[in-house]
Amino acid sequence: MMDADPLILTLAFDEPTFARFDGERRRYFPEALNRIPAHATLFHHLPGDRERGVIEAITVLARTVPRPEVAVTGLRFTGRGVAYVLESDALSNFRARLAQGFAPHLTAQDRQGWRPHVTVQNKVAPDKARALHADLSAGFAPFRFAAPATLLWRYRGGLWDAVARLPFGEND
Repeated sequence: MMDADPLILTLAFDEPTFARFDGERRRYFPEALNRIPAHATLFHHLPGDRERGVIEAITVLARTVPRPEVAVTGLRFTGRGVAYVLESDALSNFRARLAQGFAPHLTAQDRQGWRPHVTVQNKVAPDKARALHADLSAGFAPFRFAAPATLLWRYRGGLWDAVARLPFGEND
C-alpha cells in the first residue's frame, strides 16, 4: 500500500547559512515545539501516494536550473514570531513551474501567493516576538547564498522524515 502521508518540499541551504538559521531557530523557538530543522518551505502538502512521480518531476526540473541565488533581505514580524525574508527570481520561477505541474494536487495553502521565509521563532507572546524582531533587525545585514538543492520530507504528524535531496544543476 502506498504511503498517503503528505510530502513537504523545502529549500536546502549551504552549510554556513543552515548553521546560522538553525542555530537561531534552536535559540529562539520554544524548545518543546521545535521538532524540525530550520527550513524554507516551497510546498506544504504534495501527494504522498505519488512519491515516485513527485521525486521525478522535481528532479527533472531541478537539473535544468543552476543553483538559485537567494537574497536574505530582512526580517518579518509574524505576530507571534520572527522570520527571515528570502528573495530570488530564479527560485520563484522554479517553484512556479513546479506549481503548474502539481496544480491538480495543490492545497489552498500552496496555491496562494508564495512568500519565501525562514521562521526562527514562532508561537510566542507578541511582545517577546516584537522584542526579538527589534533585536535581530538592529544587527541585520543583508546576505546571499546559493541554494544547492531541494529537500523532500514526509510529514508524520509534526515530525518530518527525510525522503530525498534533489540537487539543482546538472553536475551536483
